[in-house]
Amino acid sequence: MPWWEVVGWAGSVLVVVSLMQARVWRFRVMNLAGAVLATAYNAVFGIWAFAAMNGAIAVIDAYWLWRMRRERSDAAVYAVVEVAPDDAYLRHVLAVHADDVARHRTVPRDDVVEDDAVEGDTRGERLAFLVVRGDETVGVVLVRDVGDGTGVVALDWVTPRFRDFTPGEFVYRDSDVFVRHGLRRLVVPSAPPGAADYLERVGFRQVEDRAWERSVVAA
Repeated sequence: MPWWEVVGWAGSVLVVVSLMQARVWRFRVMNLAGAVLATAYNAVFGIWAFAAMNGAIAVIDAYWLWRMRRERSDAAVYAVVEVAPDDAYLRHVLAVHADDVARHRTVPRDDVVEDDAVEGDTRGERLAFLVVRGDETVGVVLVRDVGDGTGVVALDWVTPRFRDFTPGEFVYRDSDVFVRHGLRRLVVPSAPPGAADYLERVGFRQVEDRAWERSVVAA
């Protein structure tokens, strides 16, 4: 098979596979790569209609990748909404995504999450935050006040579409919300493998083998 045929097939495969991606960033990257290869292939063989179409797709993908990278830390794009730990909508989000939450949580399973909505639970104040982008919920952070100014992060989860981003950072960035609840530090008792980069990016530091800590300072 001539190598240009390989390029053409590779572009087609990338475009098709990109449509199977749940993550918006991964979709755009793969779609862009496939569109660039398809543009080159069609241009070499003078198939200008398809070359123009794939070229336009590549430009659109590049624009959205640039925009998503610029907005990933923009507080004007993402917002944090504090809700009651037994909030009906929070329950709904966690129920709908229960399987994904179990597979992709930033902190390991803790009964504190599954039991958070149990009536009469007195194991400490529970704080719940939804991270939203427009009207779309993209993340959930749950924290339990265990006393002595310490809050344990019981859940830090991001929806599949935004898993290549760090929307949880907007919860930790607004330290005043924790100060108002009397917290002086946040703790992740046992971070799973692969979570180190994320935890460092949102301000945690490793204090033990798998334990991480973040000071809470009023803005």
